[in-house]
Amino acid sequence: MKASKAEMPVLRDGSPPQYPSIFNDVIGPVMRGPSSSHCAAAVRIGRLARDLMGGEMREVLVEFHPDGSLATTHESQGSDMGLFGGLLGWKAEDERLVDSAEAIRQAGIGVEIRITEFPAFHPNTYRITLRSEETEHRMIALSTGGGIIQVVEIDGVPLFMAGDFHETLVFLHGNGGSRGSDGSLPGLESLLIQLTAEVKADEILLHPTPEGAIIQIKAEDFPPPQFLQELCSEFSVSEIRTLSPTLPIQSRKAMDVPFLTALELQAYNQGRELQLCELAVHYESARGGISEDEVLERMEEILRIMEGSIEEGLAGTEYGDRILQAQTGFFQEHLEAGKLLDAGMLNRIILYVSALMEVKSSMGVIVAAPTAGSCGALPGAVVGAGHVLGLSTEDMARAMLAGGIIGVFIAARSTFAAEVCGCQAECGAGSGMAAAALVTLVGGSTEQALGGASMALQNTLGMICDPVANRVEVPCLGRNVLAASNALACANMALAGFDPVVPLDEVIETMDEVGKSLPHQLRCTALGGLSMTKTSKAIEERLRGSG
Repeated sequence: MKASKAEMPVLRDGSPPQYPSIFNDVIGPVMRGPSSSHCAAAVRIGRLARDLMGGEMREVLVEFHPDGSLATTHESQGSDMGLFGGLLGWKAEDERLVDSAEAIRQAGIGVEIRITEFPAFHPNTYRITLRSEETEHRMIALSTGGGIIQVVEIDGVPLFMAGDFHETLVFLHGNGGSRGSDGSLPGLESLLIQLTAEVKADEILLHPTPEGAIIQIKAEDFPPPQFLQELCSEFSVSEIRTLSPTLPIQSRKAMDVPFLTALELQAYNQGRELQLCELAVHYESARGGISEDEVLERMEEILRIMEGSIEEGLAGTEYGDRILQAQTGFFQEHLEAGKLLDAGMLNRIILYVSALMEVKSSMGVIVAAPTAGSCGALPGAVVGAGHVLGLSTEDMARAMLAGGIIGVFIAARSTFAAEVCGCQAECGAGSGMAAAALVTLVGGSTEQALGGASMALQNTLGMICDPVANRVEVPCLGRNVLAASNALACANMALAGFDPVVPLDEVIETMDEVGKSLPHQLRCTALGGLSMTKTSKAIEERLRGSG
């Protein structure tokens, strides 16, 4: 049973639906910074904006809507830092990110940030105007959660880019031949039809503009020079811009996947009796056009980065601009001295979750899983349990893949953005993923893993996002610990045969409905919950004064 495109959700901007990738959408990016939807996504938006300008910029105007999340969080949660780094051509894991504001100033690029009323249907909307000595372009882009982005407009023209193709934009002046009654450009269209067969392009789109047209070429590589030369010889071309992919797994023409919901997965598994991790490998291999061995190798590489982050956190972290200084060492000392309540494996998991969260808050390298704000729960649970049980890197990587496919189901039907659905979309999703991963880690069945994920998500419905002092630290640390603890409990319940009652797909649909019903103030705006307490405001003032 294959998922048809007709069954895919339609994004609100009318852009074509995408099949989530475990490595694009769920476990990743490898990054630095407090928030993936703020920092890592902003890096990716900045890199595409830089490519749109051919690397040449003199002035950049960034506008955020007053009712969106970014109006109150763009500075404290890393959007400015990430965007500046991306405009400079840096990657999300670059150690220079913390100094990107000074670096962009030294590069001679003037940046202005405004809070402006403009049409924006998503809380994480960037309207960016870029100017050089020669040209000007405007881009509207969205951060949709977990570092995933969408470019939805360039120079007033609606189009769609997600950073998963090599994108070539050819800007034309003049009609390119007389327009048809429907506004089409038949002369140009006929040439494109002729040339498409000669170019290994997944899609060539024509976007008419008042001045001419924009040709958008989506491909697994940039088109050969002769193709562009022929366009230039036939039509008045003002600019050609090549925008490199920002995602690790590219998309391609006629992409297909074996399933996109838990129900479809169960149907696909009839007669196969595969573990959830094996089904995840089948999915990601089909989605990414890579071998099954490469899927596992990629996850093992990611797991090693996560283990390195845990080691860094256990060794102790230092960073000035944060609420909490290192506390993981205290927990480890008390655990080793036998001064904590006996919670067995759970105490090791708590230790690792705390270590990961402290590395994130000190600008160390972490892996969003599925977001930076929830980066502790899934790897903390899997690596903590794996180390207690003496399991191999491959065992833990397979468990991570099982968690990843749960994330794919969530990404396909809902979101990882707390700005859209609250913390249930981040720590709640991470808990569901971790429950399935833990079941898989000890050899549980696919049905048990799905059941554990369902119960974990049920237990986190309605979780709000209300960061103290507008930082992704408190109550984020505690909620990651809660997510991992909940995952361990639900994994054991599933292994013991507890009935989840409500199937996973229905829980995901409910999660989306509940999250979007949360008041705007409780969805990562620093306008509600703990973020409005006297203590939070006092901490915010203290941090602002020391910044």
